[in-house]
Amino acid sequence: MKQLFFILALGTPWMMFGQNPLLIPDTLSGASINLNLQNGEVEFYNGFNTNTIGYNQDILGPTIFLEKGNEVTLNVANNLSETTTLHWHGLHVAPENDGGPHTTIEAGQVWSPSFNVLDNAATYWYHPHLHEHTEAQVTNGAAGFIIVRDDEEALLELPRTYGKDDFPIVIQSRAFDANKQFMDNTASDDVILCNATLDAFLDVPAQVVRLRLLNGSTERIYNLGFQGNLSFHQIASDGGLLNAPVSLSRFQLAPGERAEILLDLSNQQGQTFNLMSFASELPSGNYGAANPSAMPMGSISGYDNNPLNGGDFNILQLNVISPTANPITSIPSSLINNTPYSEFNIPTCSNGTNWNVKRTFPNKWVRI
Repeated sequence: MKQLFFILALGTPWMMFGQNPLLIPDTLSGASINLNLQNGEVEFYNGFNTNTIGYNQDILGPTIFLEKGNEVTLNVANNLSETTTLHWHGLHVAPENDGGPHTTIEAGQVWSPSFNVLDNAATYWYHPHLHEHTEAQVTNGAAGFIIVRDDEEALLELPRTYGKDDFPIVIQSRAFDANKQFMDNTASDDVILCNATLDAFLDVPAQVVRLRLLNGSTERIYNLGFQGNLSFHQIASDGGLLNAPVSLSRFQLAPGERAEILLDLSNQQGQTFNLMSFASELPSGNYGAANPSAMPMGSISGYDNNPLNGGDFNILQLNVISPTANPITSIPSSLINNTPYSEFNIPTCSNGTNWNVKRTFPNKWVRI
């Protein structure tokens, strides 16, 4: 059993916040990448071993670096006693390589998809997508980051030293039973894990840093911001870089969604503050807001009793330390030039109905 975290005392999450260093996943890259889905154990709470699953480790998985335009083969070994799949969330790949519910990996088997990386520089992720079992396997720890890089992003003066000024951060709300085992299919997700770390802190340098944020929760929406309403700049969304950084003090992140932000900490050395979710500001109808009666799916059993719903809570404590040797010290004024798709008017047939058409990559339409 690998002990990742040690809790010093029992208490509420707020009392113990910032006790454990944030887990930064290892990295994998190259033309052939091996992932082994395996069982593990993690001691989140003193004296309790939580059963987990992960890729190449007890929980979560290594961050995979890909280069746009390169070919890659991913060898996925299933060392569980149950079936799984592995889905490359956000990547444009052929259906047979996508790892959806139709592409199963039986226990003891290896699946080896190969494909050309078509996507722009951005933050993506991987996770199982087994029919009716996705939530259970992801809840128990099966997930990891994918970072795609390309020539256009490489020309920009952005933080990109992994684990030093460029940090992957997956936020997950989880429920534990009395024996501190993960529970799924429940509205009792009242514990926040950040990179599979309970009550996490991260030392960040006093310069411009990049946070790659992923909502890895099942349903919860986060209204993210920083203690003291510190401003930040969003530079990328699910599809890649924006045209220019956007200054914000809040933004919502839904399940599966990613965003990259820049935080200028040049004048913050020695300060400590928290990344938070300001759920008290969430509109009714969002999972995590105060008013469950307005939820589109109706009442959720146990929703009212969850203290995270409608309340503001900490996610990650940031401790600002001395800058690195070659720091990024300014926010760029522009990023890349995204060209939107042009409008397309579907032609009308002689009988007044529309043609059946489909869009092909990257921006063409054909009649079918």
